[in-house]
Amino acid sequence: MAVTADHPRPATASWRTPLVVIICGCVIALLSFGPRSSLGFFIQPMSKEFVWGRDVFGLALALQNLLWGLGQPIAGAIADRFGLLRVMVVGALLYAGGLLLMRYASTPASLDLGAGVLIGFGLSGCSFNLVLSAFSKLLPPERRGIALGAGTAAGSFGQFLFAPFGVAMIDNFGWQAALTVFALLMLLIVPLSLALSTPPATSENVPAADQQSFKTALAEAFGHRSYVLLVLGFFTCGFQLAFITVHLPAYLSDRGVSSQTGGWVVAAIGLFNIIGSLGVGWLQNKFPKRYILSALYFARALTILAFISFPITTFSAIMFGAATGLTWLSTVPPTSALVAIMFGTRWFATLYGFAFVSHQVGGFLGVWLGGVVFEQFGSYTPIWWLSIFFGVLSALINLPIVEQPVARPVAQPA
Repeated sequence: MAVTADHPRPATASWRTPLVVIICGCVIALLSFGPRSSLGFFIQPMSKEFVWGRDVFGLALALQNLLWGLGQPIAGAIADRFGLLRVMVVGALLYAGGLLLMRYASTPASLDLGAGVLIGFGLSGCSFNLVLSAFSKLLPPERRGIALGAGTAAGSFGQFLFAPFGVAMIDNFGWQAALTVFALLMLLIVPLSLALSTPPATSENVPAADQQSFKTALAEAFGHRSYVLLVLGFFTCGFQLAFITVHLPAYLSDRGVSSQTGGWVVAAIGLFNIIGSLGVGWLQNKFPKRYILSALYFARALTILAFISFPITTFSAIMFGAATGLTWLSTVPPTSALVAIMFGTRWFATLYGFAFVSHQVGGFLGVWLGGVVFEQFGSYTPIWWLSIFFGVLSALINLPIVEQPVARPVAQPA
């Protein structure tokens, strides 16, 4: 006999109603995702001031993506075991510190430490990934689908707000002032995280079916074929998103598109991903999630193919932003929902964190290879085609996933 129960643990504080949890979580997602999605606009002003190649900035942001991914399962495991509040507070402080260090960076090493190490680890502690984990733990099952979509959409809204805001700050006050303002805004995450506080895991508040050890949970997940396929497919999402986030502004500038237009292209990605994320959050309650993921990856590959096949104009750039936005973070709600379906919520942050490692390894390669390839060949074309190939591959990888809870044996009484 096997059981596959999923036991939500709702918030106990009277003021932490589901609506308050969702609103505070969405604001945190907005704040944490906004600045990091706008860092590509700092490449040109910082590179001109310090005479750096794009490979220097590319390496720093590649490190950020990699360490965000590597830190995510660690932050998730700590949050699963001891509660989310401390993790999110430390993450917000690291994020703010990284932005300030980036503001005062004058060497590639200091840029790597601030934009790469501190922001990377900071994101692992306060980004929308832990917000989604809190939603899975604190909200009843019937509200999770739309809440996961809303949390992801809020991150996109942060991108929509911060891209033109960052460009305006850089143009009017300089890149140093823009980074300082970004750092101060990150401190707002500290009080907001009180609403997402989860209790430490003890034998009293964890149902018997979910009382697994850390090692047992990992062995179960990585021995499960569908989880491995999900993790492999998530690699592509990170590769494409990180490359576009960091290198698209410079790519457009190289083709005569103004920085202001580039800001609106990135903003369009964020705006239309609100539609995409909310839409997917609703659709995943009606259609198999593996089919949704496959369609998203394939659609993104087609969008990139169309973008690089025609001359780049202001209109085509904004249309690319809009079309890309519909699939931008829309992969996150079904991916996180599949993790919860397969394994429950006890080790959700940890197991989703390991899936996110794959995402961020892809992000590291996308950002790093983008800078290296451009410096070697003066063109991003090989990376665009690699993004198309990975998109088609992930569309195929997600099709065999089985959307069922893993069966766990129950100890029988003597």
